[in-house]
Amino acid sequence: MVISKSYNFLSLYNYLVVLLGVLLVSSCSSRKDVVYFQDFERLPNMAAPDDFQAEIEINDILRVDVSSMNEELAAPFQLKANAQNNGSGGGNNAALTGYLVDSDGNINFPVLGEIHVAGKTREELQENLTTELRDKYLKDAVVRVRIVNFKVTVMGETGSQVINVTDERISVPQAIAMSGDISYDGKRDKILVIRQDNEELKYEILDLTSVDIFQNPFYYLKQNDIVYVEPTYRKVKSAGFITSWQGLVSIVTTAFSLFVLFNNI
Repeated sequence: MVISKSYNFLSLYNYLVVLLGVLLVSSCSSRKDVVYFQDFERLPNMAAPDDFQAEIEINDILRVDVSSMNEELAAPFQLKANAQNNGSGGGNNAALTGYLVDSDGNINFPVLGEIHVAGKTREELQENLTTELRDKYLKDAVVRVRIVNFKVTVMGETGSQVINVTDERISVPQAIAMSGDISYDGKRDKILVIRQDNEELKYEILDLTSVDIFQNPFYYLKQNDIVYVEPTYRKVKSAGFITSWQGLVSIVTTAFSLFVLFNNI
């Protein structure tokens, strides 16, 4: 009878050792889970990402500056002068110092009137306005256009942050780095990008562990894009009753102790 009990004890002990070993191994992160751009050796054979320029969209706010050697002649084309004349005041608010693109994709520009801008890049609009002003009003007109409310949202296992993009160009890796990088509890191979294209919502899943991300059309972010980093299975499970593998080990150890106690091993 003693031999039988000893045999049962050893069998259970070996089982628990194996179980604890599996738990310890599964709790560790591998290189595949953590390292970015793991196949970087392929980079020399890949084309560089396309030169990205943001297109103007509905609800964008544009800052348009018109300058000339004769500032008096340029003044009527400045929004600030026009706003003051209308009694709306100045201030630093983008909505007060820029042109809001309406639901039809137009802005109401001083003197020139209504102009369709949606779908154009900043450089295209600059060229169009410069040509029209030089042809009709200012021979030496210089026009500069900026999108002043360009922003993207990053959420998930990077922390949550709304990033204001001053140069109108930001990639997914840049946005993630600006948000503090992905924690060990985030999936680097499952980055969700949500984008509104006119009235349609689109999405793409990006993999930061592969250099293929550089050739993905969602590599560069557009205005109001949402970037979401999904948590790992371990992080999802931590929201339950057993919050870590250490907790599971504690439960198994307690169960083993009770088994030994009640069976007088």
